[in-house]
Amino acid sequence: MWLRTSRFAAVEAMATATLTLGPDASAFYDRGWARSSTGRPWLALEDYQQALTRYQQAGHRGNEAATLSNIGHVHDHLGNRQQALHHYHLALPIQRQVGDRAGEATTLNNIGNVHDNLGDRQQALHHYHLALPIQRQVGDRAGEAATLNNIGLVYNGLGDRQQALHHFHQALPIQRQVGDRAGEATTLNNIGNVHDNLGDRQQALHHYHLALPIQRQVGDRVGEAATLNNIGLVYNGLGDRQQALHHFHQALPIQRQVGDRAGEATTLNNIGNVHDNLGDRQQALHHYHLALPIQRQVGDRVGEAATLNNIGLVYNGLGDRQQALHHFHQALPIQRQVGDRAGEATTLNNIGSVHDNLGDRQQALDHYHQALPIRREVGDRVGEATTLTNIGHAYHGLGDWQRALDHYHQALPIAREVGDRAGEATTLNNVGSVHDNLGDRQQALDHFHQALPIQREVGNRAGEAATLTNIGHVYNRLGDRQQALDHFHQALPIAWEVGNRAGEATTRYNIAMVHQADGNLDQAIQELEHVVELERQVDHADLEADTALLEQLRRQRAETREPT
Repeated sequence: MWLRTSRFAAVEAMATATLTLGPDASAFYDRGWARSSTGRPWLALEDYQQALTRYQQAGHRGNEAATLSNIGHVHDHLGNRQQALHHYHLALPIQRQVGDRAGEATTLNNIGNVHDNLGDRQQALHHYHLALPIQRQVGDRAGEAATLNNIGLVYNGLGDRQQALHHFHQALPIQRQVGDRAGEATTLNNIGNVHDNLGDRQQALHHYHLALPIQRQVGDRVGEAATLNNIGLVYNGLGDRQQALHHFHQALPIQRQVGDRAGEATTLNNIGNVHDNLGDRQQALHHYHLALPIQRQVGDRVGEAATLNNIGLVYNGLGDRQQALHHFHQALPIQRQVGDRAGEATTLNNIGSVHDNLGDRQQALDHYHQALPIRREVGDRVGEATTLTNIGHAYHGLGDWQRALDHYHQALPIAREVGDRAGEATTLNNVGSVHDNLGDRQQALDHFHQALPIQREVGNRAGEAATLTNIGHVYNRLGDRQQALDHFHQALPIAWEVGNRAGEATTRYNIAMVHQADGNLDQAIQELEHVVELERQVDHADLEADTALLEQLRRQRAETREPT
């Protein structure tokens, strides 16, 4: 359980006072714990190392193991997973040797947690299932509940939401029975997160709002901030950006007050993401650039790579592909260095997406095919579906309709199975687009009309605009120009609102083509002028062709106005 900052300060002050009388292993240990708990990992490591040396010299094997375990815990929070595992594996045989069964189970749990963070879900489950019978044997009910929680978290990460809920609902009554209020709040939070992943946002909010007053009651300020963050993430998913920001801005001062620097960086990242969703890319970059130096300062390498990825995504959205690649290529070696396999796959996927946007389909496919086996290896079902969809999109761009459909139809059942509603809508939209290219207009409309309500439900405004544009495109091909214009004009303000200049250019191009077909050259030229300017801003691949088309229409208009 986290204590109030004043308690940490009191422990640190007492330990420091003791150390003025001379070196003392217990005082170093206590001060290391206080410093670790208040966001000063490097100072904590110095104190723990001092404690370790003295416990080893004195032959206090149990205390030696506890210190090694705490050093591992600090390294884990710093994102240095291999160092964490090294220290846990030093602690484990000592705990077995001295017969510390409860400590052994705790260390097995910690090792499982590192493997989970590394994306190796099967190794995580293996270690949790080694810990669980020990905790039951020694009667450590609170530890048993914590392990059940951890197993639930793995299943949630694997996309098996029902198994996740099964384990969380085993943990909850134990925590209530033993009076572990902080643990109860954590489990309620975890249950809320599963419901959020299942798309049941109201159930998610219900559980978060059960957790929040408990965390406030027991003084768990770090947990309170985490729950406020989670509530903000739900509202962001619902498309209620102002409520999302409201909750993130409640979490931020708490994290600053308790010295939770890593949590502060996470919240700044979340705020940046909301601004990105609102189309305010500069505000997004501002918050990501506030988060980045904090993550570097506290040594959170995994978080640093995630933020670099987010910055890359903003630049990709702005159409600045080179800056996007620059940031993704900064993230990738960090993820490989710390063994973050899931993060590595995400970055490879993002690099592939940039190459796809640049029209380099083979480079895109190369990166997607590097990402896919990693996602399968770590059990990232949502990521697997995303990458399959992206591979389909690359084949789509190459005109290989059958391969595109094959990959979309592999992605769709996975997205539905894991409850990834946003991913399901994206894939349905892409399937509709292939059918449109194959000339099967009704199949195209059917898939677009399945995608549209899902995108509205999950608040995916950019996706909604893309689907409206696609529906307009089908109606245009069917010769129903008024229906086409109606859908293009629904899409246009959304694309502008979310700052999707490439999408806005595509929609304006489609409007221009309808006006051209109607013989309304003035309107067509006016739209194409916007198109060319937007494409110039984002360095669009069609800029040259559309500039030539604009000049052609201008000449055509001039010729029609010449006196006969």
